[in-house]
Amino acid sequence: MNILILGSGGREHTFTYKIAQSSLCKKLFVAPGNAGTAAIATNVAISVTDFEAIKALVLKEEIEMVVVGPEDPLVQGITDFFSQDDELNKVAVIGPSKEGARLEGSKEYAKEFLFRHNIPTAAYQSFTAETVKEGKEFLETLNPPYVLKADGLAAGKGVLILQDIDEAKRELENMLTNKKFGAASEKVVIEEFLDGIELSVFVLTDGKNYVTLPTAKDYKRIGEGDTGLNTGGMGAISPVPFADDVFMNKIETQVIKPTVEGLVKEEIDYKGFVFIGLIKVGDDPKVIEYNVRMGDPETEAVLPRVKTDLVSLFNHVSNQTLDQIDIDIDPRSAATVMTVSGGYPESYEKGKEITGINRIDDSIVFHAGTKIEADKVVTNGGRVIAVTSFHDDFREALKLSYKNIEELHFDKMYYRKDLGFDL
Repeated sequence: MNILILGSGGREHTFTYKIAQSSLCKKLFVAPGNAGTAAIATNVAISVTDFEAIKALVLKEEIEMVVVGPEDPLVQGITDFFSQDDELNKVAVIGPSKEGARLEGSKEYAKEFLFRHNIPTAAYQSFTAETVKEGKEFLETLNPPYVLKADGLAAGKGVLILQDIDEAKRELENMLTNKKFGAASEKVVIEEFLDGIELSVFVLTDGKNYVTLPTAKDYKRIGEGDTGLNTGGMGAISPVPFADDVFMNKIETQVIKPTVEGLVKEEIDYKGFVFIGLIKVGDDPKVIEYNVRMGDPETEAVLPRVKTDLVSLFNHVSNQTLDQIDIDIDPRSAATVMTVSGGYPESYEKGKEITGINRIDDSIVFHAGTKIEADKVVTNGGRVIAVTSFHDDFREALKLSYKNIEELHFDKMYYRKDLGFDL
């Protein structure tokens, strides 16, 4: 079949890499894609939220499956756009409905869903500009640190964790009345702080059945030792060493099953990925957040470990027959290290030539923020290139990624050298 992937990052290059290997894929398109996807598929210069242009492409190229990478088009309702259009409703879309996407699009909606289905999570309340005073009073009932979350999408940067009560009150005001995160922070969720170690669990569901994909641990802060500003993600390791069978069984029974059953109960149309951000508190899992797509850079560590044909998996999602397939996972660890532009996550320059990619042969190179300009690969974003390596021991996999990153060069290139320090 002809397949379209929406997105332009490392996640989408990983999807492209896996789908291009499938005998079930005839022609593969990526919109808008990057320099990495251009080498193995056809890039099309279309925005992921330009639904009419996407429709025109799907009809012109007789595309039968659309794999949605980022959250924006899902939150804006691309799946509903396809299902409600007579010319498009036979196309398989891998991604939930607009209602399902609210699990990521609204922190408050997600918390309400968690509470309704008795899924373990932190206590919370939400506030608006009209209730700033009550928000400040609620902060006084909590112990530090204080967790403030913009309700809407803020590109992974709308969460503040603060030690000082006065600073927390100031930032609450900043978010609600001064619109620190724009429309995303018109409502703010204040949560109790959970102390533990985080991990990500990925589930693929057809709306009735599900398969659990490998776990991963990602590293969000720009600085070594998890310091500095939040980024989209500086690297990831899969599987998470502390997620043993006993702990995974708790996640399955307390989190994954009630999540999928909750979607069924509430008649939410959901065919796609559920990314569950968890924290291990003592010996128990608690949900920090839901995302409604694969994570980035976790995808670059998780998907290469999936040996099952990805298009076949997606066909089972579309036909609601995921209970009829066994998923085959590479038992080795995968370690992904992300290289970023100097200055990221604040201001940075684009258009810097990248060299050395072709010298890497015992790791997988995934392009994130790249493009081709005058036959050269140049930087085109904050996160630029991810390098993924395999080994039985995650530390050795990391060493291999670090060794190969030394082959890469672009102006002011930066990466974290301490991934896995907490494992």
